[in-house]
Amino acid sequence: MTEVIEIPADVSSPATGERRYTAPGFDAGSTQIIDRVPDDEAEFIATPVQATADAHRARPAGPVAIPPSTPQRPSWLIPILLIVAALLAAAIVGVVLIKRAGTAREAQQNQVRATIETFDTAVRGGDLATLRSVTCGETRNNYDKFDDQAWADAYTRIVAAKQYPVIASIDEVVVNGDHAEANVTSYMAFDPATTSTRSFDLQFRDDQWKICQSS
Repeated sequence: MTEVIEIPADVSSPATGERRYTAPGFDAGSTQIIDRVPDDEAEFIATPVQATADAHRARPAGPVAIPPSTPQRPSWLIPILLIVAALLAAAIVGVVLIKRAGTAREAQQNQVRATIETFDTAVRGGDLATLRSVTCGETRNNYDKFDDQAWADAYTRIVAAKQYPVIASIDEVVVNGDHAEANVTSYMAFDPATTSTRSFDLQFRDDQWKICQSS
């Protein structure tokens, strides 16, 4: 008669209802029944692919705004722009200075012309005081030789003979600091048809231009 030996199952493990039978050894007197130990339950671990897929599914569907890219200027462009700006500024300053210098030079030339015109009017009118005030140097000395009476007598003879010069035009004026030179076209009062070129040397004295020499 075969003897059956029951092995109690682990109380913490659920019963499976399955038993295994082992063949008795040569020296065994009976067949033993060994209960099967149940396998551990399989554990499922989420893979990164599944997590990524879940994350993609969690994003709301819709257009995504992409900020516009800001164009960057080449690094060599900035120095060139600075150089161009500096050149433009220098050109503007140069134009302003030239304009101012031209304006000042033109003003001095006009003053020289005014002195020559005053001198011409005083010669034709016999104004000795004015002739002395607008002349200097050798020219002034020629007028200082006369007193009022002597000048009046001399001028009367000069006017009668028309022996005084008349300036027809002031052709060129060159100003160089406190010196100036002017070329004029003139004629003698007795012969207006015959003209000649005369030169005046002027100096800036006593805050005005004066004729110091004529030829």
